[in-house]
Amino acid sequence: MKLLISNDDGIFAQGIRSLANHLADVGHEVIVVCPDQERSATGHGLTLHHPIRAEKVESVFHSGVEAWACSGTPADCVKLALFGLLETQPDIVLSGVNHGPNLGTDILYSGTVSAAMEGMIEGIPSIALSLGSYCGREFQGAVRFAERLVKQLETQSLPQTMLLNVNIPAVAEKDIMGVMITRQGIRRYVDTFEKRVDPRGKTYYWLAGEVLEDAEDPQQAVINDDLPTDVQALRQNYITMTPLQYNLTHTTGLKELQIWHDQNSTD
Repeated sequence: MKLLISNDDGIFAQGIRSLANHLADVGHEVIVVCPDQERSATGHGLTLHHPIRAEKVESVFHSGVEAWACSGTPADCVKLALFGLLETQPDIVLSGVNHGPNLGTDILYSGTVSAAMEGMIEGIPSIALSLGSYCGREFQGAVRFAERLVKQLETQSLPQTMLLNVNIPAVAEKDIMGVMITRQGIRRYVDTFEKRVDPRGKTYYWLAGEVLEDAEDPQQAVINDDLPTDVQALRQNYITMTPLQYNLTHTTGLKELQIWHDQNSTD
């Protein structure tokens, strides 16, 4: 299959090299288009006010991988690949493997998820892949699972308006408990801005904070009480697969909003 791979960790990240090289080794046509440097937490931002540059990269990947480093965001990379660099569309868009999990509300900020989302917007089956550790360097379980997913998609495609957000525990393959379908959890942070002064005496601020992984989910009763959250399942060393969509309509709130509107409208 023809696979387009991107990320937000940048062209030299171990995660994307592991994924691209492995999938090329097992016979897929692999094209990498990703940022020329780390652009984590850039969300679905697009570059509109200055040019985007892309250069071919040699000797970083498997000899069969065509790789490009792009000056834009992760979403830019996928757009540029689909409409500027590739002669034909890929069969699947993969994003990752990201260094660190993309769970719960983190996906709103995630460049990894946004790159996959860009593929889904164009009607291409898309998967975001993340390793559940920022310091882990064992990607074998993640790339093997990605290989299994790609093989499955050869015969059974995803719905066009759904992408898979996959998080893999940062443990040895033998310690992975299995695969679990999950709902999106909530990760709230106690955000703080550290105020500092640079050598020239100018003030700047550095975002820091602590994650609250088990914040209460107000939609828990309406979604599906039987399904664990991605946060819970990953902590138990399960690979999590969470279906995502770009339609942010709060469907369960439509009726309540209509009632509220009717009660407060005037003739």
